[in-house]
Amino acid sequence: MDGVPRVPQQWRPGSEEEAVTVPLRFGVLGPVRAWRGEESLSTGSPQQRALLAALLLREGRTATAGELIDALWGEEPPSQALAAVRTYASRLRKVLDAGVMVSESGGYAIRGLPEGALDLAVAQDLATEAEKAKNAGDLCHARDVLGRALALWDGEVLAGVPGPYAEAQRVRLEEWRLQLLESRLDMDLEQGCHAEAISELTALTAAHPLRERLRELLMLALYRSGRQAEALAVYADTRRLLADELGVDPRPGLSELQQRILQADPGLAEPSAPRAEPPVAPVRPAQLPATVPDFTGRTAFVSELGEVLASAEGRVMAVSALAGIGGVGKTTLAVHVAHQARTAFPDGQLYVDLQGAGARAAEPETVLGSFLRALGTADSAIPDSLEERAALYRSVLDGRRVLVLLDNARDAAQIRPLLPGTAGCAALITSRVRMVDLAGAHLVDLDVMSPDEALTLFTKIVGEERVGAERDAALDVVAACGFLPLAIRIAASRLAARRTWTVSVLATKLADERRRLDELQAGDLAVKATFELGYGQLEPAQARAFRLLGLADGPDISLAAAAAVLDLPVEDTEDLLEALVDTSLLESAAPGRYRYHDLVRLYARACAERDEWPPSERHAAMSRLLDFYLATAAGGYVLERPGDRLVDHLATPEHPGLSFADRHRAQDWLYAEAVSLLACVRQCAGTDLLRRAVDVLWAAVDLAESGTNSKAYEQVASALREAAREAGDRRAEARALITLAYAHSVTGRFDLADEEASRARELTAGSHDPLASCWSSNILGVIALYQSRHDDGEAHLARAIEGFRSCDDRPGEASALCNLSRIHLATGRTESAVALARQGTQMYDAMGHALKGANGRYALGLALTQHGTLPEAADRLQEALTVFRDSRQRLWEGMSLFRLAEVDLAARRPAQAASNAETALTVLRGIGGEWRRANVLVVLGHALNGIGQVGRSQVCWRDALEVFEALGAPEADTVRSLLKPLAVA
Repeated sequence: MDGVPRVPQQWRPGSEEEAVTVPLRFGVLGPVRAWRGEESLSTGSPQQRALLAALLLREGRTATAGELIDALWGEEPPSQALAAVRTYASRLRKVLDAGVMVSESGGYAIRGLPEGALDLAVAQDLATEAEKAKNAGDLCHARDVLGRALALWDGEVLAGVPGPYAEAQRVRLEEWRLQLLESRLDMDLEQGCHAEAISELTALTAAHPLRERLRELLMLALYRSGRQAEALAVYADTRRLLADELGVDPRPGLSELQQRILQADPGLAEPSAPRAEPPVAPVRPAQLPATVPDFTGRTAFVSELGEVLASAEGRVMAVSALAGIGGVGKTTLAVHVAHQARTAFPDGQLYVDLQGAGARAAEPETVLGSFLRALGTADSAIPDSLEERAALYRSVLDGRRVLVLLDNARDAAQIRPLLPGTAGCAALITSRVRMVDLAGAHLVDLDVMSPDEALTLFTKIVGEERVGAERDAALDVVAACGFLPLAIRIAASRLAARRTWTVSVLATKLADERRRLDELQAGDLAVKATFELGYGQLEPAQARAFRLLGLADGPDISLAAAAAVLDLPVEDTEDLLEALVDTSLLESAAPGRYRYHDLVRLYARACAERDEWPPSERHAAMSRLLDFYLATAAGGYVLERPGDRLVDHLATPEHPGLSFADRHRAQDWLYAEAVSLLACVRQCAGTDLLRRAVDVLWAAVDLAESGTNSKAYEQVASALREAAREAGDRRAEARALITLAYAHSVTGRFDLADEEASRARELTAGSHDPLASCWSSNILGVIALYQSRHDDGEAHLARAIEGFRSCDDRPGEASALCNLSRIHLATGRTESAVALARQGTQMYDAMGHALKGANGRYALGLALTQHGTLPEAADRLQEALTVFRDSRQRLWEGMSLFRLAEVDLAARRPAQAASNAETALTVLRGIGGEWRRANVLVVLGHALNGIGQVGRSQVCWRDALEVFEALGAPEADTVRSLLKPLAVA
């Protein structure tokens, strides 16, 4: 970053020149440009722009006429050079504000500009800010700031500006840009974004082949992405290139990295921020209960609460309030922290169990009497009223440093009289209710343990030897306990008391959800009893909500879905849910979303089975939830696909769903609700709600292509298929098979997809479900295309087109036409392939189909590529890519990038092809299947070969060959032919 002109002091605010109403701005990190506000100003001829650039880059200092002549023309100026300089200066003075360009000592200067007026100055300041953030360890901020700095470049620096001075500045500023880029990429890798960086680094190494730092970063990124062979190939390509071009070896840092990769040095693994060590916590009434000897974890909370207590001296009062569900370890944590802080409170520690979760909570007057006695107050001196006791309590504490632990509080009203009111004292509160109405309190929400903490606690109680021999079973136990400390302690205590039990025996007992709460009791400890205390204090409407919402299997539930379950308005539902959150029986997962702890959910279901009347209300609640998902998903499907007839063939929900203003909001809802929606569908598979469940899955078909939810979608589709077969419901089975076949095709398992779609076609033949028949034929056509069974594919697609037309489903017809285009393309009928793809795309466009129109453009782009119409092919594919990316369709986003790479290769742009192919690999991680990944690797190999990275290209082709051979794919022969010349050589 050194050597770049700093913004001169005189350019900052406060110069003697009067500020203009509309400030001037200048750009040199690209073409030399000037603006007044948003108005672009003319900067004149190339030589005039060269003069302006020279003055802007002089840091506000005066440039003599001779210096300007040298800057513009060098050693061979024209005879009228001085007159030309004066003319250029005069013209610029007329364009710029008065007083900006000044004449001085036979030369010129630009002064009086406000801060941020020059893009280079802004970039310099951002780079400095990024460096400070990096040194402070804030890599996220540093990356963001560097990205903003790099975004200021707009093509070539001083583009089109002649003269030796401009050329020197171009070289220097381009070098600085690359340094900034390397710094940002280095931080990308430090932040674990290695896979995402590969595409950019591949393009950069192609553009700057001799820049070893970029090669080093590329090797590291590939290694951390599990692509060791490619990383080593980069080194081999670099060594060969340096020897051929410069006759030198790679610098030591690059060679050392190669050796570390060969040795699989664990130091090269993805870095992680070191965990902060817990601060060493310090150690007269001394009423604190004993701390548990096996206290485990909670490092961050111990540190956070310890800091608050340590700040009590000098503050009016330090108050911390811990909230959480019963059994989460609030008392254990508070007592532990209080013991650690004892030395900071030499005048004593007070403790009381306020019985807030019970039927009769402790009265503040009684507690104050107890505290006053502990502080040395005689019984005869203790007044009767609450107010007088509270006042005396605060007076006794004045000048002392005392810690007060108020455990198991009911609410803020109960504890306010018990709070110290003077500096040096502190209060630590635990409650199942969040003390949001306790002014000045430091609120802490205590969650369950992490898996590592839970396993450590379990091990401390049971013993290292028993747990070490059955670690997996121990993990199953703590998971079954929902990582709730009380449940873990009970389970571990039961096991420790039964020497003949193995950990696996306990895990098996806890695996039965219906018996789990009964198993989690030992002596006077019981998880169910802990929850019962909270449930018994709920109002009837709150208790109903608690029971019914626990029926749904999803990890959380939205406010709108909860309203459907309860059959209540959203506003009333929110009041009930927030009341449950306040009691810690429900958690607020995010704004508008709620969730249960796993054991609390089991307890809620047990309460529903015991207390819900009539019992049919449980079934009705799940039916309303499924209707909500069906109505909302179908509404989003219609927005995404105007004119599509699918929704006309779905079950009609009896309860309404949400409506959306546009397709983007519908997509937002679908992806936000995906996990809960799929869980509900699966839960309803074995009930009389099966048909509606299948239809929900069909309406949510976009989830199959999303990547994030593809696997879950496939698993639910498989569960519905089995449920339909067991129920003998041919219609539901056929529809479930369609969704499953589609999911298999997305993941590249074409044999399974063909099997499922063929069975769906058999079930729908001659049935009263014509649209399902059309869908199955369309899917079979696509699968046949992928398997090179072109005659079968054409026959399937012909049936699909005929069927869609008879159903008046024009979007379906357009889809089948675009798929047929690809069959024609694969069989050499390029002209008809282009025509079919155009026809399908035009049909989509006429109906306003954005997403499906992108599928049409994708097919058209493929046809145009083979036709040789490369510019239009690139345009159509880029249009498709934009829509797929906007619609979060990762599969088709990645495939569009892959096809763009093919266009780039055909247009002899190998560097751009490599960049697009690398990005495609990144996007397609976890979706699309191995066959698609192998095809991308083949294209990437060609691109890398084209930019001279021969070693990497061979690695890509070998990886692709391994995939094709494992799949028995015909593409293997083509890849072997690519590798054969290399093997011979």
